[in-house]
Amino acid sequence: MPSSLSMARAVDFLCERTSSKSRVLALLAHDNGPSSLTAVLTCKDPGHAYEAARILRRALALRDAAAVNDELTALTAQMPDAPAGSLRQAVTQAASGTWHTGPATLLIATALDAGDDEPHSLPSDHLADHPRLKDLPGKVVRITHLREFHVTDEDALLHAATRRGWQPLPASELGNDDPRDLAGAVITLTEHLDIAGTQTLEDQSSAELLNPDDGDELADWSALPVVTRFVHGWRLRHQRTRPAASAQTPNFAALFAVRDCPCKGEDPECEQCGWQLTPRTADLLHTALELLADQAYDDAHRLGDQFLPDADSAVWEVFDRLPPLTWTADHRWRRRMARAFDDLAADLARGRWPEPTCTAEEMALHLAIEDAPNYLQDRPDTDAHHTLPEHSDDYDWESCSDLLFQDHDVLMLFDPKLSGIADPQNPVNHTVDMGDLRAPAWFAPFGSHSVRDPRRGFRR
Repeated sequence: MPSSLSMARAVDFLCERTSSKSRVLALLAHDNGPSSLTAVLTCKDPGHAYEAARILRRALALRDAAAVNDELTALTAQMPDAPAGSLRQAVTQAASGTWHTGPATLLIATALDAGDDEPHSLPSDHLADHPRLKDLPGKVVRITHLREFHVTDEDALLHAATRRGWQPLPASELGNDDPRDLAGAVITLTEHLDIAGTQTLEDQSSAELLNPDDGDELADWSALPVVTRFVHGWRLRHQRTRPAASAQTPNFAALFAVRDCPCKGEDPECEQCGWQLTPRTADLLHTALELLADQAYDDAHRLGDQFLPDADSAVWEVFDRLPPLTWTADHRWRRRMARAFDDLAADLARGRWPEPTCTAEEMALHLAIEDAPNYLQDRPDTDAHHTLPEHSDDYDWESCSDLLFQDHDVLMLFDPKLSGIADPQNPVNHTVDMGDLRAPAWFAPFGSHSVRDPRRGFRR
């Protein structure tokens, strides 16, 4: 046995799918370090991979390879020799309670496969070591990472991974899309900020505080997959469509003139130093709203009355970013949503704060605040934006989110755990008096003072 091998304990088995193959991974616990993942087998058929993971879990829970022999024999008879042999060996190790492995990759364990209909029967010592979220006395923060790497030097990458103890999968288990197991080499090195032979293209992180009262649960116990929405794709959306050039660019320096306080911001209790919607912030919000309006009109034209899940995802620009309850809306609804972006942009062009007058405008403004920071990066040094007056409140998107809305109830529609909350008869909705958030009610004005001119028509 190579000297690099050491002993670990299998805790669970997970599946990883790509367009061309499926992989079964073992989640391992180490006495002298954090948990890790290691590849068990690779096969073409995702059904075989899921069944293999299920058999491995049963062998692990029962600590008895013979108990799964019939299932194992039936499955391996359908598999190629290489993955079938790997599976037999893995079942033996899972049932023994020990696992032979090399220096392992350090990864955060993901949720158990939600598609497995059979309940998991994990060893009692494993359960004792992993309490539920409600049983933990302190706070729990979940961090989700999104990283993309461009491999610029395959040999340098593979050499660096080998030095860390990585060994590629056997050639028989590798597909034509990745014959050198570059994915395995990269995942071995992901604890490092800089990976040899690669260029980092994307590095985003998302953090959230878990709360059992909101239905949150630890990944090991979660009945639902852990899903995180990252801000992405804005460059492509910006490239596809740019706002039509206005006959006259609004004079944001005059419309949102900067106010200077005599205290010059040095008095923390000064009542005259309130937050300002500054010219530079207004300019970027206006740009984001105009672009989103153009994209929404384009979406509405292309999609017609199609349901979003039935449409070609390559053409979506705005409407796939809305809560799923709106995905079955018709063409007229989508045009009204496009006009909501225009209405808020028009408010800014008149020197008014873009304060939403209906649910559709609340959603429109949330998207604009999300997109606006990206357009600062797109402005060359010679752009007129950089001639606008500067102020300490410039680009304060958090304050925009706090001060331009009555509430953020519409964002609750993204939470799959709150299905049905849009209906006023829903108990949670009724308790907090959220009102009607169903798609047909999105354009109902919040009050008589906020009614838009019904004769204003559509720009496109």
